[in-house]
Amino acid sequence: MPPANEAKIRPADPSEAEVLSALAMRSKARWGYGAEFMEACREELTYSADYVRKNPVFVAESGAKIVGFYAFERVPGGEAELTAMFVEPDHTGRGVGRALITHAKATARGQGIEAIIIQGDPNAVAFYRAAGGVPCGERESGSIPGRVLPLFRIQL
Repeated sequence: MPPANEAKIRPADPSEAEVLSALAMRSKARWGYGAEFMEACREELTYSADYVRKNPVFVAESGAKIVGFYAFERVPGGEAELTAMFVEPDHTGRGVGRALITHAKATARGQGIEAIIIQGDPNAVAFYRAAGGVPCGERESGSIPGRVLPLFRIQL
């Protein structure tokens, strides 16, 4: 397996939407969530070709394999919301996530975005803090009623 620093980051192709959706499910399941929880998240973790076409979506590729991806959407006020940040479970801890978040910040900055808002999984709090995320509130999950997720803001 090549080191993470050999992963290439490139724009996602709309034809890869199904691959990205499956990767998102595997990445989320890595935290030990049960089948019922994962099924409840399926719709929220499904990315369409149209979504990939209309939003900045980038993949990390190692060899010919996609090992991670991120996406963001512009929101009012010169900000963007990171709507996806997923890494293949067997590449976790190898620098892929760090490379993706660094790329996301540079891409957003290049588009004139001043800050990135992130609704993070509770298991990823340390990652987003290490990436410069400052806690800025909470939001109810779009998949699991009553589940509250932390929000972070990265000033660019």
